Amino acid sequence: MSEILRKLWDSGVLQLGIWETVYMTLISAFFSYVIGLPLGVILCVTSKDGIHPVPVLNRILDLLVNIFRSIPFIILMVAVLPAAKLIVGTSLGNRAMIVTLVLAAIPYVARMTESSVKEVDRGVIEAAQSMGAGEGRIIMRVLIPEAKTSLIVGAVISLVTILGYSAMAGTIGGGGLGMIAITYGYQRFNNEVVWICVALTIIIVQVIQETGMLIARKTDRRMRQA
Repeated sequence: MSEILRKLWDSGVLQLGIWETVYMTLISAFFSYVIGLPLGVILCVTSKDGIHPVPVLNRILDLLVNIFRSIPFIILMVAVLPAAKLIVGTSLGNRAMIVTLVLAAIPYVARMTESSVKEVDRGVIEAAQSMGAGEGRIIMRVLIPEAKTSLIVGAVISLVTILGYSAMAGTIGGGGLGMIAITYGYQRFNNEVVWICVALTIIIVQVIQETGMLIARKTDRRMRQA
């Protein structure tokens, strides 16, 4: 281990970077799903093939999601810093970066949710309707439970995407491994630090993927019945 890496480790900078990366990713994912999951369900339900078509509302929400998904994260991150300052009182640090990560991830989560819910077999929905189930009951007892495995897989993909976004947050005052790679690696021409941060990021991604896919396999009825 080189001298710079030893100093980073002994000083706790690397450990803090790992913690901040995981913290920003999990907190941002949580709030993204608080808003993005219902939004995705609404997009599915109000579509022309949904259980409660509302064309005007669906078009408006669809347009808003498409607009925000079209903006590159690095540009969106800078653009929403004033909103972050208004919400958390600062435009620097991890709290501000979490706001930008949430705003960037909401449309992505909404699309993932919409895609998952649309995979539910139409026959299952029609069977629930024939038994007199209302729309709210169908959403809570049919659509979401039937799409559970796909939603978990989508959550894994979303977590990895948010983790990638968090690395870019280091360019404008955020913490985590992205900040370490830029400040102690790129700006000081130390490629070893950069690659250590890359390796640590890969390890975190693998942990997320393996854990998420294990949960998804346990909730997949087809695999349990096989």
